Amino acid sequence: MDEIIISKAITESYIKDLLEAMDIDVAIVGAGPAGMVAAYYLAKEKVNTAIFERKLSIGGGIWGGGMMFNKIVVQDEAKELLDKFGIATTEYQKDYYVASAIEMASALCLQAIKAGARIFNLVSVEDVVIRENDKVSGLVLNWSPVLTEKLHVDPLAMRAKLVVDATGHDCEICQLVTRKIGAHLRTPTGKIIGEKPMWAEIAEKQIVENTREVYPGLIVAGMAASAVFGLPRMGPIFGGMLLSGKRAAELAIELLK
Repeated sequence: MDEIIISKAITESYIKDLLEAMDIDVAIVGAGPAGMVAAYYLAKEKVNTAIFERKLSIGGGIWGGGMMFNKIVVQDEAKELLDKFGIATTEYQKDYYVASAIEMASALCLQAIKAGARIFNLVSVEDVVIRENDKVSGLVLNWSPVLTEKLHVDPLAMRAKLVVDATGHDCEICQLVTRKIGAHLRTPTGKIIGEKPMWAEIAEKQIVENTREVYPGLIVAGMAASAVFGLPRMGPIFGGMLLSGKRAAELAIELLK
């Protein structure tokens, strides 16, 4: 085997994928449960979709389950999504189903990729692109190690018709938009309200209801929606996260039309 051929194969293949992801329909920030489910449903509908994940691993908070017990719970409403992705579940009691966190993270990633979505890990978003009518029209990207080491290296930009903030509790893209341009979000206060204490029953319902376009060109999903709209957190039950990702995809498809 020739080391140079191996190196060229990796470099050329990656650059090809990156170039193709620089002008797309939907850019999703965060490869957690909501982001990967959104990517799956978008890609299945032939929407040109890419996920940008700042960490080395994908899956967000799935891997650790509850307090590092690598099991998660879903309810009846979301179980059919796990069935769709081929993820095994065990009924604990009525409306409570247990699944392997490891299997779930792996399956969501595999199915999103097989559907046609691209996932770029170790890529951070350090800014957004704003164009006409103050619409979010893309992302400004850099390697995560560049930002971790605080190196003075300029980023690159990509264009997207829509951006999905699936960055979890930190709602990083919404934070950028409000900080950079003082944007008035479509929340009761016009600002990021902040996540409330845990109340799983309420949170599981409201997270899907509040998966919406929070600013022109910017959809918020998963725990980012919880933080932006001031919803309770829900802990290691993941049904609402999955359903939020599906809703984000449905909303994006409607907006693209």
